[in-house]
Amino acid sequence: MKSERAVEFYKVQASGNDFILIDRRKGPKLNYKKFAVKSCQRKIGIGADGVLVIEPSKRGEFKMRIFNADGSEAQMCGNGARCVALWAEVTKSCKKKGELNFDTVAGLLKAKVKSASQNSASVALKMTDPWRVKLDMPLKVLGRTFKLNYINTGVPHTIMFVEGLDKIDVAGIGSAIRFHSKFRPAGTNVNFVEIRGANSIGLRTYERGVEAETLACGTGAVASAIITSLKLDTPKLHNKLKVLTKSKEDLEVYFMRHKDKVSDVWLQGRADLVYQGKLNGGKLC
Repeated sequence: MKSERAVEFYKVQASGNDFILIDRRKGPKLNYKKFAVKSCQRKIGIGADGVLVIEPSKRGEFKMRIFNADGSEAQMCGNGARCVALWAEVTKSCKKKGELNFDTVAGLLKAKVKSASQNSASVALKMTDPWRVKLDMPLKVLGRTFKLNYINTGVPHTIMFVEGLDKIDVAGIGSAIRFHSKFRPAGTNVNFVEIRGANSIGLRTYERGVEAETLACGTGAVASAIITSLKLDTPKLHNKLKVLTKSKEDLEVYFMRHKDKVSDVWLQGRADLVYQGKLNGGKLC
């Protein structure tokens, strides 16, 4: 295979989740797994939690694919999708200003870009409805039995409610749950949630594929907010929760709930297009 001397990219971030975005609707093929592993390294590459790939689509304005820092492909990434929506607005890659629909492995997504100012904006993303919800699931981890909660919000998430969120061993406990035999072969993302008020939670997340704690996780924020609503049995039809991430930025999650059925799920927060550049050298394709 031929090597490509330069790959144009955008560095984007949302609530501390940072990504390398590449538009591959034209040009030669690229080995995305190899590109992600090399370029996401923070000391010798660009540095990022993952790579967002834009490809042609027959269903949406384009297709978004997500590759984690370890080269594995994810079905969905909430903060990554919000970054893609901002990029589309800034680069005029969407047909309608401030609103677009695009394709992902998890299905079609709708995004609204609000209050845009140059390379930053508040972006709201309509998520797919969650499924496979399991509450109070006993699991033995590191010699202790915990009651955990499970939900899929495009990717699998396990939620543990804790007190003293800042002192939790996210890496140790998170890794043990992520690789637990209960969740094989796909594994799970792991969220540690502390209830801060009637409509507010704190969140720390161990992300599958990054294999470390990240500053934020969009699908994790959605998963944690929905599980919190179900656990607290909030009577409101329209639920809205504020999620404080590790980056100290708030994400808003709002949805419709009728008993145990959750629909019309939205994730909202700020996104930034940080810079644009070219990655030179390396046999990447």
